[in-house]
Amino acid sequence: MAKIKWKNETTDLKKFIPSIKFQVSSFKKTMIKILFIGDIYGKPGRKVVSKLLPKLKAEENFDLVIANGENLAGGLGITPKTAKEMFDIGINVFTSGNHLWDKKEIIDFLTIENRILKPANYPPEAPGNDFYIFETYQKVKIGILNLMGRAFTVTIDCPFRTADEYLKKINKITNIVILDFHAEATAEKMALAWYLDGKVSAIVGTHTHVPTADERILPQGTAYITDVGMTGSHDSVIGLRIKDALERFITQIPVRFHPAKENLKFNGFVVTIDEKTGKANDIKRLSIPLINDETNIPIYRHPS
Repeated sequence: MAKIKWKNETTDLKKFIPSIKFQVSSFKKTMIKILFIGDIYGKPGRKVVSKLLPKLKAEENFDLVIANGENLAGGLGITPKTAKEMFDIGINVFTSGNHLWDKKEIIDFLTIENRILKPANYPPEAPGNDFYIFETYQKVKIGILNLMGRAFTVTIDCPFRTADEYLKKINKITNIVILDFHAEATAEKMALAWYLDGKVSAIVGTHTHVPTADERILPQGTAYITDVGMTGSHDSVIGLRIKDALERFITQIPVRFHPAKENLKFNGFVVTIDEKTGKANDIKRLSIPLINDETNIPIYRHPS
């Protein structure tokens, strides 16, 4: 596999995703391959995506690319400009969470851009699309749904009952459904996964920005991971500059947060799904650092 090169930056994808490189002949035509990108955090996260996603798409031939985009703009919220930038690079649909509305300029944009989802269990008055039906080049329809957890987060409608309500609508169109469950508590994520096993194709956890190593296909065919992690700086406090986070914890005084820039990584989750059954066939967790070609170390070094 050739290396990716942009000026002085390169990442050899073969080192990080050897097991998801399939020969075209080994795939049945009924298999759909989907990439889900973990929370893209600010400009550093957008940089990683802009460098790696085009090559990943060319190498892996994804049918659909989804990303959680609630932290696209400065680490808090999303703007029309940052959304358009990522759409142009190759993301098809954005999911989100509690930070979706942090940048007020997104409010009007959400009324005209239905590829940005809000958690469907927020009040109906909250701007944003509840779910989205994506159609592949092969005319296969895929439903994308976004829900928010309630444990340790916000007081909203029950995600379990909301899932039942929306699956009735989506299943009239397609049996392939990808769910982003944006939640804090591991137990709540796992409980929803068992509740929906066999009812959705994949449940991808987001929100904590810390990837988990528990990816699996549940007994009834639902792919699951508790948290896909974050795309951005990993020498940080969940994306924040370390000194900002420390100042906040030590002083308990509000601090202006800035996205960290060191040790950039692309975290994602690849799932292949049988078009006929809607069941997951294979899953892979991705963690790909952005590497400097000349020094062979992360392109940003932690300050000494």
